[in-house]
Amino acid sequence: MNYLNVKSNSKPGIFGALVWFTVLLFSFACKANPYAEQRYVPETYSPVEVIVRKEEKPRAALPEKPAIYALIETTQGNMLFELYDKDASKTVQNFIDLAQGEKEFTLRNGQPQKRPFYDGLTFHRVIEGFMIQGGCPYGDGSGTPGYRFADEINAASLGLDQAKIGQSQYYTGYLYRYIGGELGIRSQREADERREELESNLEKAKNLSVMEILYRLGYRYNNVVKSKKAIKGALAMANAGPNTNGSQFFINQVDTPHLDGLHTVFGQIIQGADIVDKIIASGNGKTTIRKVSIYDKRAK
Repeated sequence: MNYLNVKSNSKPGIFGALVWFTVLLFSFACKANPYAEQRYVPETYSPVEVIVRKEEKPRAALPEKPAIYALIETTQGNMLFELYDKDASKTVQNFIDLAQGEKEFTLRNGQPQKRPFYDGLTFHRVIEGFMIQGGCPYGDGSGTPGYRFADEINAASLGLDQAKIGQSQYYTGYLYRYIGGELGIRSQREADERREELESNLEKAKNLSVMEILYRLGYRYNNVVKSKKAIKGALAMANAGPNTNGSQFFINQVDTPHLDGLHTVFGQIIQGADIVDKIIASGNGKTTIRKVSIYDKRAK
């Protein structure tokens, strides 16, 4: 529609002039603050119906709640988890299929394999006051199953769309990383030499949301699932950055709010939280996963 030709009781051209003035004012504001615009666009996402292909019989009573449960048996004891098949369906399906030997994977020798992936692996990385990490086929954190898949995270459901980056202590490093990248700063020396410019840009960007900054750094989110926070006992995917999930996972010993929006949480410990402490006390690589069993107790 050409606003200059709209008939009204106003004087000819006044409405159009106001429109153009507003456009020019907005353009000036954007140039004055290049961080004013919102670039976030949610990913197109469709969940899958999680299928448990092998029916396993539990050796002990499960919780009453209809859900999919995973029992991780280790040399330090057993841990039982509820899996979030509705809120992280693709991640849960990957974990189940690897655990039951229903998904083909490829290691360094290049030969495709299909067997229970996690049996015999260790918790190769354990950190007191943080988490335990397992699922690496080589026991050093470098391994993958020969493929990668996307995150399943709704940053808005975690409140990251409302949290301002300038007021979120856990994500300050991501703000510096983003601004440094925008300015082409590649070293601490450059950061020191351009400190005034860097601080000016940090000030301009501080009102952007945490979600917006993480999106600009390459993280991708959907507005469909209801993501869970990385609280104590959370079962989540370990990764090397956005959309680099494979087989490695971690279990929180404590709440880790600084990981919200960065890792897909796909389960929660129900029984055996003390085993996490024992695994940490034993040290890196000292606890072996004997078996991962999957129990489907959903309503049929």
